[in-house]
Amino acid sequence: MAQVEESGRGRSTNVDVNLIPFIDLMSVLITFLLITAVWTQVSMIQLGSSIYGKKTTDQVVPPPPSTADIALRLDVKNAGFRLIVGTEKFNFPKVRNEWDVTELNKRLALVRNNYKDKTDATITVDNEVPYDKLIMGMDTLLQAGFVAVSVATTEAED
Repeated sequence: MAQVEESGRGRSTNVDVNLIPFIDLMSVLITFLLITAVWTQVSMIQLGSSIYGKKTTDQVVPPPPSTADIALRLDVKNAGFRLIVGTEKFNFPKVRNEWDVTELNKRLALVRNNYKDKTDATITVDNEVPYDKLIMGMDTLLQAGFVAVSVATTEAED
């Protein structure tokens, strides 16, 4: 609290300054300073290795994308199987009201021979198809050597 005292030489003041708001302000400013300093340092580390790195003449050119990057998808539909390899589509209609697993196995063997390092595949299924046909499609992919099978949550496209 401020006090004013009168004396013979004039008024003298005795002022107590409340430092709590000042300390609060400084603690907030120091916190922001520390946070921004850390992010600036991290971004400098990330940028420093890519932008300011010296290029040498003996740098190796990255190889073209692997054949393992080709998309492989099996659609289990009411009408039969559809296999999509990259941009190619192969349809395997039902034979005597049964899914044609033998022809699908033959095509998967050819795909496996063409793309030896490919191990992943995606399978989709129509909503009306029974669950055991999804398992049959997954088993077929596993037997063909595609061990990383993932099930897509979207319905098979037409």
